[in-house]
Amino acid sequence: MRRKTVMIGLLGSVLDAGPAGTARWEKWRPTVALCRHPDLLIDRFELLHPSRIASLARIVEADMRSVAPETEVRATPFELKDPWDFEEVFAALHDFARAYPFDPEREDYLVHITTGTHVAQICLFLLTESRHFPARLVQTAPPAGRSRGGPGTYRVIDLDLSRYDRIASRFRVERDEALVSLKSGIATRNAAFNALIERVERVAVRSTAPILLQGPTGAGKTVLARRIYEVKKARRLVEGPLVEVNCATLRGDAAMSTLFGHVRGAFTGALRDRPGLLLAAHKGLLLLDEIGELGPDEQAMLLRALEDRRFLPLGADRDVGSEFQLIAGTNRDLAAAVARGTFREDLLARIDLWTFHLPGLRERPEDVEPNLGYELDEFARRTGQRVGFNAEARARFLAFAADPGAPWPANFREFNAAVTRMATLAAGGRITAAVVDDEVARLQAGWRRRAAVPPTGPGADVLPSRIAADLDRFDAMQLAEVVRVCRGCRSLSEAGRELFAASRRRKASPNDADRLRKYLARFGLRWDELRAPAPPDP
Repeated sequence: MRRKTVMIGLLGSVLDAGPAGTARWEKWRPTVALCRHPDLLIDRFELLHPSRIASLARIVEADMRSVAPETEVRATPFELKDPWDFEEVFAALHDFARAYPFDPEREDYLVHITTGTHVAQICLFLLTESRHFPARLVQTAPPAGRSRGGPGTYRVIDLDLSRYDRIASRFRVERDEALVSLKSGIATRNAAFNALIERVERVAVRSTAPILLQGPTGAGKTVLARRIYEVKKARRLVEGPLVEVNCATLRGDAAMSTLFGHVRGAFTGALRDRPGLLLAAHKGLLLLDEIGELGPDEQAMLLRALEDRRFLPLGADRDVGSEFQLIAGTNRDLAAAVARGTFREDLLARIDLWTFHLPGLRERPEDVEPNLGYELDEFARRTGQRVGFNAEARARFLAFAADPGAPWPANFREFNAAVTRMATLAAGGRITAAVVDDEVARLQAGWRRRAAVPPTGPGADVLPSRIAADLDRFDAMQLAEVVRVCRGCRSLSEAGRELFAASRRRKASPNDADRLRKYLARFGLRWDELRAPAPPDP
């Protein structure tokens, strides 16, 4: 049994109208023209029209029946106060679609759109694309040349057909270009890192909320932030500039003034007004690197600026506004900083919506080789000199750099320095095995010197020096806090309950002791050795 074909269309008060009498047949009228195509058999035509043009609807209905007597025409009043009000038109068509008794098993549906950019046609397209109308689109166009009254042309468009993947592929190309940009053009191979970058891309183009980039020094937080800005700028998601500031360099009044600006006379030496970096980032992106270094006053001001988009410059009587997007970078454990009282909990909650942890070089051995190629290309770009490895030297350096025993404490920053030194010392543009051996010896000697220096940073007072000396600042701060809690508790379970107090509430059967034991084991620590102060290393 043949399935019926049902057309759904809106009567056009202009295009479907025509001169009085028989002269109307000399004009192309899209609704009537649809019924004149011999290869398009329409069993039923749902003709929607406003009541105010009911007389036109009767004329068009009669003309449709005269050219296609086999077509059942249902003229249905469709009330609109303002046909240019997008919300009203969309709501009315949406209500019609929800109430219509679609029967896809027995009927095929077509939705008519034609020339022009009327709001109603845009809404019909959107509702068909979203499958509120389970239909294909029929797009009509007037006849070419002098055939003013001819049927014109039509095209059936199925938004679900694979032949329209070419349209979707344009968006995939744009997305792939963004991913390449976020990775600085490096064909990274680490699956976890690639997945992280894909998620960053989705957030960057869909959200204006703050982004928090965590990771050890040299992991590429600042570079990624710049690439995020470039992606946003290319998509026209930001209009203003990228404003960068390293919060570790800000102290005292200078910090408040640099970030929020000041008015003349606000403090000694304030000879003129200063707008501040938050205002400079208006409609752009503000990168606050090492945000954990901000003082309490700056944190409070920043929180208000993020929530209200307004802040008070130093010494001013009136606040000012700035619409900026924030990317914050840190190598600290901000949750631990909150526990110590050095970072505001409400500020962390505000910037922690989208948090991404960038792994260090040691965690991405698969990416050593593509990064080596990238660094050599960058060296050529900076110096105009193209440098390469001979086969033996390249294999030797890659084996060393990707070895789990290579700590790379400064991560990609240190890796860049190593490649730059080798490229600079390469005779005749070729890095030899001897150059690689010298660089390896230099790196190892530096790492040994760092390990020999008694730790003075976070955790030095509670961690064995054999452990603290080999930890990034990020891990050392977290582990030191865990050790302090363990030394104040009577059992492993008690320490686990205190350390995992929030997350344990979300688990049906938390095993805090086992969770803590595994965490300590990652650093070669046992519960029994934490019950007394850390013994001196031999």
